[in-house]
Amino acid sequence: MHRERETAAGGERHRLFVYNGGFLTQPRIRRILTLAGYDIRLGLPGAGDLVGIWGDSPTAHRGTSIAARRGAPLLRVEDSFLRSLHPGRHGEPPIGLNLDRSGVHFDAATRSDLEVLLTTHPLDDTALLNRARDAMARMRHQHLSKYCATDPTLPPPDPGYVLVVDQTRDDASVRASGGTDALFREMLVFAQEEHPGARVIIKTHPETAAGHRGGYYTQADANHRISLLDQPVSPWSLLEGAVGVYTLSSQLGFEAILAGHKPRIFGAPFYAGWGLTQDENPVPRRERRLTRAQLFAAAMILYPVWYDPFRDQLCELETALDGMEAQARAWRQDHRGWIASGMRLWKRPALRRAFGGHGKVSFAETRPPGDPRPRMIWASKAGNETDITRVEDGFLRSRGLGAELVPPLSLVTDASGIYYDPKRPSDLEDLIARRESLTDSERRRAERLVARLTADGVTKYNLAGGRPELPAGHRILVPGQVEDDASILQGTEAVRTNLGLLQSVRAAHPDAILIYKPHPDVEAGLRVGRVDATGLADLVTEHSDPAALLAQVDEVWTMTSLLGFEALLRGVKVTTLGAPFYAGWGLTDDLGPVPARRGARPDLMGLVHAVLIDYPRYRDPVTGLPCPVEVAVDRLASGDIPHPGLANRLLSKLQGIFATYAPYWR
Repeated sequence: MHRERETAAGGERHRLFVYNGGFLTQPRIRRILTLAGYDIRLGLPGAGDLVGIWGDSPTAHRGTSIAARRGAPLLRVEDSFLRSLHPGRHGEPPIGLNLDRSGVHFDAATRSDLEVLLTTHPLDDTALLNRARDAMARMRHQHLSKYCATDPTLPPPDPGYVLVVDQTRDDASVRASGGTDALFREMLVFAQEEHPGARVIIKTHPETAAGHRGGYYTQADANHRISLLDQPVSPWSLLEGAVGVYTLSSQLGFEAILAGHKPRIFGAPFYAGWGLTQDENPVPRRERRLTRAQLFAAAMILYPVWYDPFRDQLCELETALDGMEAQARAWRQDHRGWIASGMRLWKRPALRRAFGGHGKVSFAETRPPGDPRPRMIWASKAGNETDITRVEDGFLRSRGLGAELVPPLSLVTDASGIYYDPKRPSDLEDLIARRESLTDSERRRAERLVARLTADGVTKYNLAGGRPELPAGHRILVPGQVEDDASILQGTEAVRTNLGLLQSVRAAHPDAILIYKPHPDVEAGLRVGRVDATGLADLVTEHSDPAALLAQVDEVWTMTSLLGFEALLRGVKVTTLGAPFYAGWGLTDDLGPVPARRGARPDLMGLVHAVLIDYPRYRDPVTGLPCPVEVAVDRLASGDIPHPGLANRLLSKLQGIFATYAPYWR
């Protein structure tokens, strides 16, 4: 735990006097500083007070001057190295800050706290270095960078190029490294001379591409060999195809190190001088030789202060990565906008909230001519349409039923098929197959998630229910389903009714104690599937808590119910008669046919990671932000979720009347 968090945890607070309006007008920055133990003040500092300045910004001289006159130490504040989707000029707040009492990390004229860490910290703790390696791999796999609004589907240039990194003109980090037009020209010349015949790609800074600030290179520098790249290509994809990397002081040089390069550095950024770079202007006092993991551990784990906006508290890097992954995924899927089809009226506001944060969602049953936006369609309405993304409720959905028009906290998007239809491949199947192996951090995350779900009794709908006493014996839970549900119509063959399910279980286990749990939508009279279980079930548990039942049974037999997956989480044996998404991977006894393509053998944690972490998208009902699964579980467990309005409740009752009497109207 680094010193800022120790300060906050220990209760010691410092008055921080500021002379830059951003400290007062940007709530996120104020909040992070407050949690880190600093009380922002106006006026003049006294004994024991500090002066806060933003790096080497144009207003920093005010604070520097007052601090010198009053004998007050400085706290230099800068964005962390994993910041946000977009640069700060877009108005987006950071998810972390670098707080430095010695200097500023990009200016080698004085030692910064980061340089002191890199020089003096042992950086030999196995757990710390394992965390660093896991986080490095995670950032690369998830294409996370300082600014994460990049599109991994955009192809980089063909491999074999030299990458030259442009920066924004007169940026503080450029000034600190002595950056001039001449030095950037020299860097471009070196790139060409040291790689004769290779193409040169100049990567434009995101702020320059967005028109906020100019760079040092323009189209005038392009020729048959040199080209500028201003598209939001993932830096990790770009670095993978490069044969050399040249920069003055850009953070892309740091990421180049993490990607396995030894970049040529023409300035003196924090990552230069530790044996991981080729330094044109070395810093003599930096003599220590570090590994990539050690550099990352200091710069990304020990040095920054990370903030969790969902829980309003400081956090570790891993929690910050959780949140940024969710944010980046939403931007990557949504920034082009959507055309949405097959969406009921009551679902549309929730879909706009879920998918409309970065682009417009328009509801239309066909694609308007010439509209380049991708098209999504509610999965049950899609049929055999192609070139679409299917949408469906997620597996940790809400506190309340979808049939009662309670909006979901999670939705799944699938460009290949949909999870409940085994007749075609789905994105979920691909994700499950890829989770046949997990890193240590991925496994720990899945394990923590399972422990939380089981401890708090979190399920798909999280309905309050009874906890019945069950008869003694070998207990088999038989969950009823909605008989016209798409998962039944698509995912089962021989047994497709609740009566048939009960009969099959009784025939296989004539002496077992069968507990039949009707589906809550059927209990509420909103969907079809009511059955008389007399003579087949020993107990019918209406309006019961499924988590409480799972804690008391020995087995679950199901057609395709999600309760089978929830049983696996709790270590309960599961037999399937259909082909739900969790069948066919070696974790269930499958009596129905399952697709032969499900040949991978992930363990339970691999299945959990794919199903609950990788596949769904979650939206926090409190902050309104895309969020990781852990936040959704917090909200479901605590009940901190807005309830549907009167209009939704009236619509759900009308829907239930129609479901009850529809057979008579057909």
